[in-house]
Parts: sequence; structure tokens; C-alpha cells
Amino acid sequence: MPRKRITDKPDLSHKIKSGWEILQGSLPEVESYNRDYVRFLSQVKTEREAVEYFRDQAGEAGGLELVENRGKALAVCGRGAIPLKEGVRIVVAHIDSPRLDLKANPLYEDTDLAMLKTHYYGGIKKYQWLARALALHGVVVKEDGSPVKVLIGEDPDDPCFTIEDLLPHLAANAQYAKKLPDAFQAEKLNIILGSRPDLTAKDNKVKEYILSLLHEKYGIVEQDFVSADLEIVPAGPAREVGIDRSLIGGYGQDDRACSWAAFAAVRDAASKGYTSIALLMDKEEIGSEGNTGAKSMFIEEVLWELADRFGEELVPSRVLFKSRAISGDANGAFDPDYPEVHEKMNAARLGFGVCVTKFTGARGKVGSSEAHAEYMAYMRSLLNRSGIPWQTGELGKVDEGGGGTVAKFLAEYGMDIVDMGPALLSMHSPFELSSKVDTYSTYLAYRAFMEDRG
Repeated sequence: MPRKRITDKPDLSHKIKSGWEILQGSLPEVESYNRDYVRFLSQVKTEREAVEYFRDQAGEAGGLELVENRGKALAVCGRGAIPLKEGVRIVVAHIDSPRLDLKANPLYEDTDLAMLKTHYYGGIKKYQWLARALALHGVVVKEDGSPVKVLIGEDPDDPCFTIEDLLPHLAANAQYAKKLPDAFQAEKLNIILGSRPDLTAKDNKVKEYILSLLHEKYGIVEQDFVSADLEIVPAGPAREVGIDRSLIGGYGQDDRACSWAAFAAVRDAASKGYTSIALLMDKEEIGSEGNTGAKSMFIEEVLWELADRFGEELVPSRVLFKSRAISGDANGAFDPDYPEVHEKMNAARLGFGVCVTKFTGARGKVGSSEAHAEYMAYMRSLLNRSGIPWQTGELGKVDEGGGGTVAKFLAEYGMDIVDMGPALLSMHSPFELSSKVDTYSTYLAYRAFMEDRG
């Protein structure tokens, strides 16, 4: 008897497709989303600015509940039909990024230059911050409690700031002969503030002139630096990158790519079953510490506040145990110039959609929150059903390094959670790169998650 021929052989292999191919019918939406994203990146460079921006945007959209934490963390909530006690859907992302903070006593004069001492925040390559235009963002709180906003270096008519670098002619011993961490020292990341002297002053003439300018414009004195959150960030707007305009370049995409996507998703999600929360947190880059980081009890306060507004009774810990979450955070994209640090089969790539990261941590998964197989199956099914480009990724080879996210802090409540966000090149640099289809796919994934009743 002849063997039956199989005409429709199933495709058993797993092959990821380019996000550009999958979204080719949605390119106007991709571009529209990224125009808003570039505008956000250009205007928002600190966690305080992010909270203000999202607060304003939520007011324009209407229908959203906001719970704020000290102006540095924010929950944006969309009410669903299902009672809170049955659980919520959370996308948590962070709104802080690596930067330089001013020290409590930063201002000094050396060799007729007024300078500011800094302390770097988060993981940076120190040399990337030298010899480039920098801006000063933040707030000074005076002794009477009144806040003064400071923003210098972003307007084209503003002056900017910089950190000088040693000329190559004299760098042989001071830099070239040393290992990279020793060649660029944190205590030499000092901001040049000015050089004009106050001719009426007896000592520190340049410093005195700077203080007079600060008092004239902001009404502050030197001691006010003690009660200030002042951050040094790269100056200038985010930009389209590439002759095909397919990439976005800008500061702070880790993790504002995810925070913007989370906000846009909760704003746009339709037919919510569960209440959706975009939980936008501070301090992730230094371990999520403090009362505005993910280690705080802010998420419990959010649920207490929502229950009060919705007229419900609940125990936050029980609600969170029944909840599902996405930890919105970026992954490192495969770097064509440094392929040796990646394991190619398990590295994310630019342009192939949102990256689902089953676990983070370092080497032996130390410090990781690993999503269970059941939750990965749910996410895989959701993304496939929704036609959203997606891929998986790990942050480098097993022994090469690694990293962590806020996922483990929410997992402590017993909820299922997995990391999901775009892959970036030049991550943690002053000019990170993302793909437009990846940022848009991240938004689509968060929105589908918020709309799903499963």
C-alpha cells in the first residue's frame, strides 16, 4: 500500500521576523507614535520632569486616576470593570536614568574657573560625559520650603556646560598608559560653570560672580545647594538616526522608552477588564532604593487610594498576589562591533520587535526574577494572537555580565511578572539607539496586556 503524502507540512522551527515586515501595513501609526515619543524624550530628562509631563498628558486625556509620590514616582490608572479584589494589570517602568548629580557643596574656584563637583548616578562610562554639551535640570528648595526650578542648557539661546578632557598631546601617561577605569576618575567629572571675575571681590572672584548671577536669576544662595536635586544631563533634543530615519537616538531611553509606552498604553487601552496601572518608579538605576523606588510600599498605597476612590474594600497584598505584571525595561541589542560579548542565538536585535526577557540577573541568574513557563506561555500566546512583533533576549553571554530590573521587587508580592521592552544599542550612554518598530511594538504589547481579560 503506498505511503500517504503529506502536502501541508507544519513549520516546526522558530523563526523570528523583522518588525518592519510584520508592521508594514501600520507604518503611519509607527511614525505617529515615534513623533510623540521623540517629543517626550526631548522635553523630559529627569524623573521630576517625567512626573510633570505624564500628569499634564493624563489631564488632557481625561478618565485616568493618578497617584503621585513626592513628585518623583507616579501611578497612572485606568479603571476596569472587574473589581480590584480580583487583581490588577501592572506595567512597571522606571523614569530615572544614568546621569551626574551635583554634590551638596559643589561650587568652587580653581585656576580662575568656577567649577561644580559631581557624583555620578547609575552605571555610566565616565569618558562618555567629557567634552560634550551638557545641561542642568532640577529643583532647589530654599530654607523657607519654596521650590525653585532650574533649567539651563536646552534652549538654543541658553549657555550650556561641559567637562573638559585632556588634550591627546599630554595624555600618554595620564590616560593612555592606564586601564580605562583608572584613566577617567569620578572626582575629575567637574562641570565648567564660568570664568568671568567679579572685579569688586577680594577672593574667589569668579565664584563670587557666579553666585551673584544665580542670586539675580533664581534668588538662591550657596547654602541652597544643600537642599537641591540638580542633575547634569546631555543637552539637546532626541533625533531620528539613519538616512532611512528608522532609528531614534537620544538620552534616557533606558527606561523612558518603556515609561512612555506604559503611559500611552493605559491611556489608549479600550474595553478594560482589569484595572490597568502604569507604575512609573524612581531610583531603579541605583537599586530601586528609597521611598520613591520599587522597594518602597508605593504600590500598596496606590491600591489603598484606588479602593477609596472606587468605594471598594481590599487588602493590597491579596490583590497583588492575584495580579499580573510586566516589568518594562530595555535589553541590550546585539552589537555588530562587539559580537564577542553576545551569545548570538539568544541576543535581541534591533528591529525585531519587543524583547521578552525570561530572566535577568548575572552569571548564575543571581539577583533574578525568572518568569515561570506558564506565564511565558501566556505572554507568547498574547503577542502571537495580537500580531505583535516580538523576540527573546539575554543581556550578554553567561559569564560576561548581566543586569537587573524592578521585576523581583514586585514578584515578592507573589504576582506573575516578566521583563519586556525594546532592545537598545549604546545602552546607558548619553545617546542611546532604539528602532522605531521596537518602541511601537513595546506599546502594542503593553496595550494588549492591559486589554486582555485572561
